[in-house]
Amino acid sequence: MASVTLNSDREIFAAYVCDDVSAQLTASVAHERGWSQDMVFKGGIAASVRALGAMPVPEFLIVDISDCSDPRSDMQALADVCEEGTVVLAIGAVNDVALYRDLLSAGVHDYLVKPLATDVLRAAVQSCVDAMTSLDDIEEETHSDDKQTIVYIGVRGGAGTSALVTNAAWLKAQQGHETALLDLDLYFGTSAMQFDLEPGRGLIDALENPSRVDSLFLERAVIKPFEKLAILCAEAPFGSVPAPARGALSSLIEAMTENFQCVMVDVPRQMLGEHPELLAEASDIVLVTDFSLTSARDCIRLKAHIKNVAPNAKLHLVADRVGMVPAEVDEKDFENSVEHAIAARIPYDSKAAINAAQKGKIVVDAQPSSKLAQGFKSVAALFENKDNVGAAAKRSWLGKLLKK
Repeated sequence: MASVTLNSDREIFAAYVCDDVSAQLTASVAHERGWSQDMVFKGGIAASVRALGAMPVPEFLIVDISDCSDPRSDMQALADVCEEGTVVLAIGAVNDVALYRDLLSAGVHDYLVKPLATDVLRAAVQSCVDAMTSLDDIEEETHSDDKQTIVYIGVRGGAGTSALVTNAAWLKAQQGHETALLDLDLYFGTSAMQFDLEPGRGLIDALENPSRVDSLFLERAVIKPFEKLAILCAEAPFGSVPAPARGALSSLIEAMTENFQCVMVDVPRQMLGEHPELLAEASDIVLVTDFSLTSARDCIRLKAHIKNVAPNAKLHLVADRVGMVPAEVDEKDFENSVEHAIAARIPYDSKAAINAAQKGKIVVDAQPSSKLAQGFKSVAALFENKDNVGAAAKRSWLGKLLKK
């Protein structure tokens, strides 16, 4: 029977058992599946922890807990050396319902009581292989379905869009998503500054030489506040940047989408007229507004433009700096006039913003409990894929164990 491989860098299978009879039976079942019998080792879970701490962890483990005085603690030690996605079948000498439930609760796929029977072990191994196949499917589905390209547009200048984008990108990356922030304000971009970093020339080079943009180029061009977050931005000298070549912006966004799970694009509104392609590939578009008459007018105009060039994108209307000044238009009247509900509200909180700026950090990092941070988090929550969050929670036994 063909084996299943989730990661070619890892062995498919290993077993650590305490007695000769179980070792022989496990080796026999492994041989039936075309797995190496040399991956059946003497020694129980303690031996597995010692061995796996110095080698890539196989995708499927059979571990013997017969010699354990504290199975729960030993499983925790095994979790510490395992990789996400490992499927574990435990075997032992104690026929105890409470122990069985504890192991399943910890995320172990199944528990068999010795002496092992060939047909029972064979069925349990098949169940584990099925689980591995499901994990592989979930991984592929998550990576394909979780791709997002989110375009942020300030309906008015000074609406707070750039601060919103940087905080939303930080939050997305903190959730474990490979996230990129593309700041297209070539002269006055603040994305790097908000992380106390220098922007570099990566974005200008990408626009001047669009044919060069690939994964290697992006790796060198971006700046990284931390591992999961990459920023591509500029602070170009005035008048030094020619108009982007035809197709340069769309090629850049396409390349970034191929290399990151989530791409957030901060687009100055004045670029939209000449570069409608900026919106064409967006999965989501965020209009950042206040409750003024001018913003109501421009929301209506932008909505019509978006419907024309990006009919499949999901539109979100976010009210920023709420409470900074008395609203010219009541929120309900604003929603009625633009024919779109407000998806999230970000309160005005100068104290939190100033404190974060003085620390050289963004608000959700420097002031995570502030009202302003909670507003940014409410926007980030709009793009959480609940199905994929649930799928990710099922991926690994050690993920469950480490939450205990």
